[in-house]
Amino acid sequence: MGNPSQPVSLSRRSFFKGRVHASANPAMRPPWALSETQFVDTCTTCDKCLSACNEGILVPGDAGFPTVDFQNGECTFCGDCIKVCTPGALSINDNETPTPWQHYAEIGSGCLSANGITCRVCGDRCDTRAIRFQLAVGGVAHPILDTSTCTGCGACIAPCPVGAVKIQHVQSEEHQMEERS
Repeated sequence: MGNPSQPVSLSRRSFFKGRVHASANPAMRPPWALSETQFVDTCTTCDKCLSACNEGILVPGDAGFPTVDFQNGECTFCGDCIKVCTPGALSINDNETPTPWQHYAEIGSGCLSANGITCRVCGDRCDTRAIRFQLAVGGVAHPILDTSTCTGCGACIAPCPVGAVKIQHVQSEEHQMEERS
């Protein structure tokens, strides 16, 4: 194969796999991951974070790099993955607020409640109450998502019977500038 000490070129790998626009929808990395480029350069794919995750949401992705799969559960932000990450691909910067990631849920158009069928399972699973339901006169309550309180934990993903809830990444201006370079 290749030299494991060399950094992996995601764009080259994506090209050969037929995914030319891979950066438009990058893999969701574990909480407290470095930027994608730094993460791929730093992570040794040792799988210690996968073993440390009691929720079982960390799984091997492309080239063995850990990704998050919310179909297996939710992130409790316990920090066990950081504790075992000796290369430092998962890290809390002491100078910053220890925000695990910039992700939030997004409720798509396939949502049962948005289509007139009563379902509130996502709101029932949301510990932060970021998903609430607004009553409608003579109709079904519609979901309202407060992105300012959503932690992106993924608790609402697996229980959705129609797969209408997804996790979106909020890109900071700094991250957007980094991707353009």
